[in-house]
Amino acid sequence: MSWRVALLILVGAGVIIAVAMADPVAQDPLYHLFADQRALANIPNFLNVMSNLPFLVVGILGWRVIMRSPEVILPGTKPSWMIFFTGVALTAFGSGYFHLNPNNDTLVWDRLPMTVSFMSLVSIIIAEYFSPALGRKTLPALLLAGIASVVYWAFTESLGHGDLRPYALVQFLPMLLIPLIILLYPTRSDLGRYVWWMIGFYVAAKVFEQLDGAIYVGGHMLSGHTLKHLAASLAPLSLVYGLLQRRKHGFPR
Repeated sequence: MSWRVALLILVGAGVIIAVAMADPVAQDPLYHLFADQRALANIPNFLNVMSNLPFLVVGILGWRVIMRSPEVILPGTKPSWMIFFTGVALTAFGSGYFHLNPNNDTLVWDRLPMTVSFMSLVSIIIAEYFSPALGRKTLPALLLAGIASVVYWAFTESLGHGDLRPYALVQFLPMLLIPLIILLYPTRSDLGRYVWWMIGFYVAAKVFEQLDGAIYVGGHMLSGHTLKHLAASLAPLSLVYGLLQRRKHGFPR
């Protein structure tokens, strides 16, 4: 085992142990109180609902690239890519549904497609930086872990003692390990720069989310949460652009 692999295992195991030892974290009820609650055309929370449409567009674009130019992906990785873009597209419906009536029950349908995208992205990164076979083999377990984290959270909430720890792990551990993989193996994939863009947009989305009320109260037409959706949709679009660059310049050999 190389020191790079050992470091990745050590970091991943350390984070998992730290999260497991932490106290359970329930969903904050205030999370559902978004700043912009304006309705339009009989659609409540109109902008927070409609700002999810870019996810559908990006998901469809991703499908088209994969179906029309299969040469831009590694052999055997088509399922991971198609599931990734399917999760992106379904986020438009899941998040839109949640924002029509924000509560824990509808939040489940917001989080499920996102975890599918997160976990299939990990499989893609494994395929790109280690081997397509390993990426393919890990995909089912990763998807199961992602879906189980949401189901576990919803179940514990129904019992009155919600626990977000597994879901937080599924969402944020990849955002820690993926940059580390790119730094440790900078020459193994030409998609690295576009993954950095993706991470940048994801971080921006999280910042907008935290500034939801501050941006809206500041006199802007859009709230921070609406901007979060727009920034987050640019994250997977970065990978679409990366694949288009592969189609234009050829797959690196």
